[in-house]
Amino acid sequence: MEPLLFLENHWLHEQHLVVVSYSWVIMALLAFFSFLATRRMDIVPGGVQNVMETILGGFDDLVTETMGPEGRKFFPLIATLGLYILTSNLIGLLPGFESPTANLNTTVSLALVVFFTTHIVGIRLHGFKYVKHFLGPIWWLTPLMVVIEIVSHFARIISLSFRLFGNIAGEDKVLAVVVFLVPFLVPLPVFVLMIFTSFIQTVVFMLLAMMYIAGAMEEAH
Repeated sequence: MEPLLFLENHWLHEQHLVVVSYSWVIMALLAFFSFLATRRMDIVPGGVQNVMETILGGFDDLVTETMGPEGRKFFPLIATLGLYILTSNLIGLLPGFESPTANLNTTVSLALVVFFTTHIVGIRLHGFKYVKHFLGPIWWLTPLMVVIEIVSHFARIISLSFRLFGNIAGEDKVLAVVVFLVPFLVPLPVFVLMIFTSFIQTVVFMLLAMMYIAGAMEEAH
């Protein structure tokens, strides 16, 4: 049993190193493209600047439409999550690369960022009154509602992390199997579908994050 446990622990350690390594690669890529986009800012954008402005403009519209003008202060967080998740999702489609978001450690970490941000925002805006979000509308249902609300808020971590992890990990495995079985033109439709899914999963994560934060900003009734 001990050799098996050693091999298992060694394999898990290697997997963690791989995920961390790809995460650093993605952060370096994003920093590099940000540098290229901002080193020579032009009124009429072109090249990398045009691409980055288009992406960030889309994120800005999404934040404003979902959270309203007050949500603009959270644009750096939401845009960072969106860029990192989208790049992580897409990089796994390249031969020899793995998606950091296909690892549960990564998605749980992202979900925890959203979870703590939500409650920090709620406490900062409402102070002790933020507790009202957990009490429910009727006083005699308060003991039950507190339990339900606490469980539902912690369930958000599971929802955010497992949804992203499950879809991207499933994509990577399906792509590997399809390429192995039919390595030529047949995988192309599957490949296109996976690119579409990568974008969808990014938008879903961003929307849920914005909805949770916007909910914490509202007054409890």
